[in-house]
Amino acid sequence: MNLPLEPFRIKTVEPIHLVDRQTREKLIREAGFNVFRIPAESIFIDLLTDSGTSAMSDYQWAGIMMGDESYAGSRNFYHLQETVKQIMGFEFLLPTHQGRAAENILFSTVLKKGDVVPNNIHFDTTRANVEYIGATALDCVIDEGLHPEVEHPFKGNMDAEKLNAAIRKYGAEQIPLVSVTLTNNSGGGQPVSMENIRQISRICREHSIPFFFDAARFAENAYFIKLREKEFQNTPVKEIVREMFSYADGCWVSAKKDGLVNIGGFIALKDEALFQKLQNLLILREGFPTYGGLAGRDLEALARGLQDVLQEEYLHYRIEHTAYLGNLLIDAGIPIVKPIGGHAVYIDVKKFLPNIPQSMFPGQALTVALYREGGIRGVEIGSLMFAAKDPQTGEWHYPELELVRLAIPRRVYTVSHLTYVAEILSAIAKNRNQLKGLRLVYEPPFLRHFTAILKEVEL
Repeated sequence: MNLPLEPFRIKTVEPIHLVDRQTREKLIREAGFNVFRIPAESIFIDLLTDSGTSAMSDYQWAGIMMGDESYAGSRNFYHLQETVKQIMGFEFLLPTHQGRAAENILFSTVLKKGDVVPNNIHFDTTRANVEYIGATALDCVIDEGLHPEVEHPFKGNMDAEKLNAAIRKYGAEQIPLVSVTLTNNSGGGQPVSMENIRQISRICREHSIPFFFDAARFAENAYFIKLREKEFQNTPVKEIVREMFSYADGCWVSAKKDGLVNIGGFIALKDEALFQKLQNLLILREGFPTYGGLAGRDLEALARGLQDVLQEEYLHYRIEHTAYLGNLLIDAGIPIVKPIGGHAVYIDVKKFLPNIPQSMFPGQALTVALYREGGIRGVEIGSLMFAAKDPQTGEWHYPELELVRLAIPRRVYTVSHLTYVAEILSAIAKNRNQLKGLRLVYEPPFLRHFTAILKEVEL
């Protein structure tokens, strides 16, 4: 197997430690079998998320030293504003401290109770911000996107007929915006094609519905378009990115992903009237419009990170690095979402643990096993994250996909780290029938997977 070649040298290292098995057992029990509640210093390989966990470049660190911490009108804001305009083409920019703040400000302004927001598949915080207002988060991914074993180059695509059906059912006036997540995180980190972006944009234009991207991983999506869409195989990624955004009215971004920073986000728009409305709420919740909850140095690191992420050598390495882990798991007979996504490898838990029903959270059972066996932290994207009880009937509705995501921080782990992860999963696979299910002891009303407490139960 060809090894992914890092287009960078390592200047600074951070020690990590594998605590012993007895300590891991004690910690997972004290955490209520919830890996979010384990102290990070007791994690050996942390694949919980690729959000805010990237290693910044020397160019970004140099920018940190040039932070203008003026309350209003920081030069770093203007650099970020010009960078976003150059890359994405949007005239108006509102910085936020992270992506979910951007979601909250946007949805609090444009949504009302009873509205419907179509998406390919909403991720957890997006869904929660929609539902908190009393609106409906409607998933419209193509059918192939719901079958992990199916090979399709753009499984993140939105199904145009499902969108049209939603418009016919609810009416355009009840759909304040249509959003597409790039790449489709809840569906296995799968990309969206340019053809699909154009198609969804046309439908939105026909019905005068604003079209937005959840663009946290826009650069990875653009690189997949270059790799898999024949029309763009000789097109520079920067040009692909610019065309992608030309079809949208705006976007919100968790810059902790493809912004290559540890904190930050933004909303970018074409519409000045909407910009003014959002700006008023931003001042109330985040801060002055030229800092939006970030220090000047953070704004500068983000402006530079958006430039870094479009380097094609980096993007080639990023996709190959993730694929390396995915291919190791395929070779070991471990079922994963195919084709391999850009930022993470997703284990198909229904196939990996068919003996544990979704009512007993099999994805969470696997995350517990990963920590017990190897000090590895992944995240469940399945029943614990998305299952919901019908308030009238009391019946539980479970997601079609039951996944465990191994999200790979950018420029952080080496090939040997990923090889270790594959070895641990192979060891778990040999004894998978010994894994126990879980039941909830405590759950909050929203985003329960972050703070829930669980207990192991016998099958």
